[in-house]
Amino acid sequence: MLLSSVVNSGSVVALEKLAAFTEDRHRVLLSNIANLDTPGYRPKDVDLPAFREALSEALTRRTRTGEAGLQVEDGPGWQVAPSGRVEVRPVEVEPQNVLFHDGTNAQAERQMSELVKNAMVHQAALELLRGRYNSMMSAIRGRLE
Repeated sequence: MLLSSVVNSGSVVALEKLAAFTEDRHRVLLSNIANLDTPGYRPKDVDLPAFREALSEALTRRTRTGEAGLQVEDGPGWQVAPSGRVEVRPVEVEPQNVLFHDGTNAQAERQMSELVKNAMVHQAALELLRGRYNSMMSAIRGRLE
């Protein structure tokens, strides 16, 4: 019980949710890239800034109310399962440029840029998680490494 309360407190839960979200978003972006040449395909995405805002609000609410866990609200492109797992539900991206003759509007450069940005957020979340878990392991062992 004590270990569960230590692992589920602080930023660990938020970082885990962010890492899972960016992992799922990565799949969506890769699907967009794979379908660049598919006639009529419209790229899909989820709103990362909106998810970060929802995560921030959940952290603020948890701090204010003292509730256990982290309850992120459903948002544009994601839904929270009863288990607490954030499930990505990508939505079609509105065309930001002129549609091509085959009815598509995906640009490889834009998709690759989003993929790289998403990968950096994912990597940062994982590095921060690793640091948290290493700190916990040091505390459990009773010494600093």
